[in-house]
Amino acid sequence: MPVFYLSDQIVFPPPHFAEKSGLLAVGGDLSQKRLLAAYRKGIFPWYSKGDPILWWSPNPRLVLYPETLKISKSLKKVIHKKQFHITFDQAFHQVIQNCAEVRTENRRETWLVPEMISAYLSLHKSGYAHSVEAWQDGELAGGLYGLALGKCFFGESMFSKQSNASKVAFFHLVNHLKALDFQIIDCQVTTRHLLSFGAIEIQRAEFLKELGKFLKAPTIKGPWKMAD
Repeated sequence: MPVFYLSDQIVFPPPHFAEKSGLLAVGGDLSQKRLLAAYRKGIFPWYSKGDPILWWSPNPRLVLYPETLKISKSLKKVIHKKQFHITFDQAFHQVIQNCAEVRTENRRETWLVPEMISAYLSLHKSGYAHSVEAWQDGELAGGLYGLALGKCFFGESMFSKQSNASKVAFFHLVNHLKALDFQIIDCQVTTRHLLSFGAIEIQRAEFLKELGKFLKAPTIKGPWKMAD
């Protein structure tokens, strides 16, 4: 399949035209309007410093249905001990900066370039992007961030400075999404870490069909808060 070069118009080619690697298009910008259009079509940006903006729609797609979350016995013990204090949307900038500094499985080290950080900060200020923070003794120990559209959550990245911190943050995220009646979490690419939580691979066509259904729900923007 050919790789498409984007113009100034906010238009993406159909995701099924993506290469086997998942690469669909090159170029464009990281404006809020373009990013939201991309996520609604199952497309996301992922590139390294010095590269042009690359847009991806992998097949298969890793997803987690909130109701099928799996928690190991060891993690249940950690959660029960309440060694981390969990918050939502209290330190988005810190979370994304920490995510930019770590190498994760299936991710190139420098993929969160400054322009990407600025773009997601803009989405956070507009109420679309959210963070979950795990604190220990007043210090940020781990966290994650992503976008919420309709009844879909698009996970982007996570980090841990202390063992299990991001896992506990993820557990609380999924419980929060359940309470808000979210139907699917887009995990993008497959990692052992996410598979252990019950994430599964589905075909791109099925993923896009589910997106179309769950994005019909209104998007509730603004900061999230922990339930009482």
